[in-house]
Amino acid sequence: MFFHKQELQFKSTPDKPDAVYARKLQEVLGGQYGEITVALQYSFQAWNSHVPGKYRDMLFGIGSEEFGHVEMLATMIAQLLEKAPLGITDDAVQSDPAIAAVIGGTDMQQAIVAGAGARAVDSNGNPWQGSCITASGNLLADFTANANAEMQGRVQVARLYHMTDDHGVRDLLSFLLARDTMHQNQWLAAARELQEEGAENLPVPSNFPIKKEERSVSYQYLNFSDGATAADGSWASGPTPDGKGEFSYHDGPTTSAPMPPPTHPDARFYGTTELPNTVEKVAGSVQDKLRKE
Repeated sequence: MFFHKQELQFKSTPDKPDAVYARKLQEVLGGQYGEITVALQYSFQAWNSHVPGKYRDMLFGIGSEEFGHVEMLATMIAQLLEKAPLGITDDAVQSDPAIAAVIGGTDMQQAIVAGAGARAVDSNGNPWQGSCITASGNLLADFTANANAEMQGRVQVARLYHMTDDHGVRDLLSFLLARDTMHQNQWLAAARELQEEGAENLPVPSNFPIKKEERSVSYQYLNFSDGATAADGSWASGPTPDGKGEFSYHDGPTTSAPMPPPTHPDARFYGTTELPNTVEKVAGSVQDKLRKE
């Protein structure tokens, strides 16, 4: 069960209203790598976890913390919008508030739909989607995805830091940057610990019988570009990170197969084929009469 405590994790108050920046903050709230995503991603990973103990407990704990970050950002966005102008001026450009909002870079729906508040959308107003979440049940895959989410999120927060000179906003972003630093290190440490304990290893999933894959191409770097310097990387020669092979470099593919002929689905799909339309119509009619799938 969840309990809500009416406190924020960190104190930060904006110096002044800023509807344009409120829209920008929506990205790290409701964007692909925003706080809504990581809060629900970690929570679903915990709910989908198949083993009790420290990893599941960690997922629940960090997921709950991220819900607090959702609240902090939603609160900041509302504060930035609290006394923001409505766009009603005598200026020729702003004679229509809707036009003024678009030109000014504000989010009209923060005003019209949310009544000067945050929304579960990104900075372009695209609704947050559950497809942003990764929760596979494989902890090494998930922890690696989590590290990426924290890295992408921290990149975005760092960019937002330089888009404002508001001390209160920067205080909040400074705190979120620090927590992202912790979480990046945490997920990488957890992924390493999983491997050290033998719970999971590379390649993921490590319990899939490796002999069932086409091993001849498992560690080949196939260069499908005219850039030659990719051969200089550690991924093109030497031992592989999983400790099971050696990388090799190849210009282009090392395998090939003839292109199969075009498919011919049921005539009732009405795709264009080399057969005359009359033939296909007859074929469809016959199949209908025979009730043939």
